[in-house]
Order: sequence, then C-alpha cells, then structure tokens
Amino acid sequence: MAVAVEVDLIQAASGAKVQVSFEAVERCESWHGNGAKPGTPIETCERCGGNGQLQAVTRTPFGQMARTIVCDVCHGDGRVPKQPCRECRGRGRRAVRRELDVDVPAGIADGQRIRLTERGHAGEMGAPAGDLYVLVRVREDERFVREGDDLITALDVAAPLAALGATLQVPTLEGTTQVELSPGTQPGEVLTLRGQGMPALARGRRGNLRVVVNVVIPRRLNDEQRELLERLNGTLSEENLRAEGSMFAKLRRALGSQAA
Repeated sequence: MAVAVEVDLIQAASGAKVQVSFEAVERCESWHGNGAKPGTPIETCERCGGNGQLQAVTRTPFGQMARTIVCDVCHGDGRVPKQPCRECRGRGRRAVRRELDVDVPAGIADGQRIRLTERGHAGEMGAPAGDLYVLVRVREDERFVREGDDLITALDVAAPLAALGATLQVPTLEGTTQVELSPGTQPGEVLTLRGQGMPALARGRRGNLRVVVNVVIPRRLNDEQRELLERLNGTLSEENLRAEGSMFAKLRRALGSQAA
C-alpha cells in the first residue's frame, strides 16, 4: 500500500520525522489467525475435504477440461471455524486505523518513495504483511529553485550598486550569508556558494547555492534622481560601456539573463 506525506524544503534538507495516518488491513488478534470465535474449534472444510482446492470441469467443443481452483469456502486453507469470529466475521483480517512515525532522510527529492518492509496490509492465510510505500512531496520554497543537489536563488541589485560593487545578504538553508558583488557586475552573472545547497541522498557532500544577479533598473524617478542620472550619462565613455568577450559571449549572457 502507499501513503503520501508533505515536507518543506528545510525538512527535506535536514531530514525529518513525520507521522502518517492510514487505514490498513491487519490480522485479527481475537482469534490468532484461525477465524474462529475464541474457545471454539476449527473444522476440516467439508466442501474441499481439507485440500483447499476444488476440481472444476468445463465443457468445451474439444471435450471436457478439468482445472484446479481455490476452494470458495475455506479460501485455500482446508479448514473453517465452527463459529466465525464476531470481530472479523471469520475472515481473519480487519481494517484498522494506524499511525506511524516515518524518518524522511536528508536530501530526499520531491516524488521519491520510502519503502517500509512489512508495514502494509496483513497477508492472506498467515502470509507476511506487504510493504508500505511513503511518497514524499516537497513543498516549493519561494526563495529557491532546486536543480539536483544545487539550489538557485535570485538576488535583486539596484543598477548603481551593480556598477559600484557591494556586500549583500542572500538567503541560505541555514539563514543568510554575505556575498561580495564586484564593481561592474552584469545582469545574469552567477555567484556560486559551494557546499550551501542540498545534501546528496545517502552521501555526505552538499550541492552548491547559485546566486543569479538580477540588476534592477530604477523606475519612477524624481527630479533629483533624473538629474543625477543625466549627469552620470554625460560622463560615460566607450571605455565604461565596453563589454568583455566576443559578440557570442554577449549574446549568451543576454539569453542567460532572460532565462533566469
């Protein structure tokens, strides 16, 4: 059987213990699996003579065909209770509500499953219980996009700060950290913080945090701001505006900025 749980990105990164609640079929303990009312005997099935199987004969155009089927009275056990248990009506199993604590490992991704052996429905006729599969859903985090073990975040930077350079705060799984923005940082540039991403499942290392710089152009300027920008624009030369790299490099940066 399968159940689903939902965790946030922080829980997926650090690991968590979550409780799941579900209905499962379990062995009826009032008769210890024999289907009888306590204190009453188990008898040999009269229909199959204790074999648990019946011979069925079918007429076909080529003659009669015999086949073996499971007894519809004892369901293959060969025995039946003289007085069926009231709790399970002689079926030997009953539906119950279960609550179970599940350990979600650090680094798990959205859509992955955790298998818990023999925690599912009870088996038929004394067979082992089935497995329980826990489907893990990881809620989206508005600060990060996950790509494998890497996390990606966007850092809005005013155009003057991008030109001058600055020390800015960026979010991490543990809180915030500082990044140094070099003077002349261009839109779409990526700062990589190594080891600040998600932990790799079942391995010790962590992915990286990639910070995409989003240079924000000021809007709704007042008169003083407009005057300052006009004065700055009048002092700019070709040297100030020259981009590094070839034309193809410029196009790649521009397209990368749009994709981010």
